[in-house]
Amino acid sequence: MAADFFSTAQKDLILKEIKEAELDTSGEIRVHIENHCKGGDAFERGVELLFKLKMTETAERNGVLFYLAIKDKKFAIIGDEGINKKVPSDFWDHIKNNMATSFKDGKFTEGLSNAIDEAGRQLKTHFPFKSDDKNELSDEISFESN
Repeated sequence: MAADFFSTAQKDLILKEIKEAELDTSGEIRVHIENHCKGGDAFERGVELLFKLKMTETAERNGVLFYLAIKDKKFAIIGDEGINKKVPSDFWDHIKNNMATSFKDGKFTEGLSNAIDEAGRQLKTHFPFKSDDKNELSDEISFESN
């Protein structure tokens, strides 16, 4: 089941990485895990979830979603339009390739944590924290069992 893919300790580590990545930025990072990729295409499913999880409703449209379909062995990284306008066009592919290398070695927590850290660095560069910023979205990992 998707919720059991990572141990409690691993989930805590991922959550800690999200919180650290969101420090000093108005950007938002979410992780969503499910068993199977509805529709078959991980990127399209991720875009669908970007809307479903209300990530497109942030003030600066600077949310980043890490989507994993564990039983299908598929994943995608989706940035909202605000962050996509700021990062190089191959930025998400670069992170995805690094994640794929870690995943092939069975290092799922490490691969995801490193990717979150990289995304957080870009968010901090392009969307620095302002005094009136607030955490607009939950940092908790979301799951869908299908």
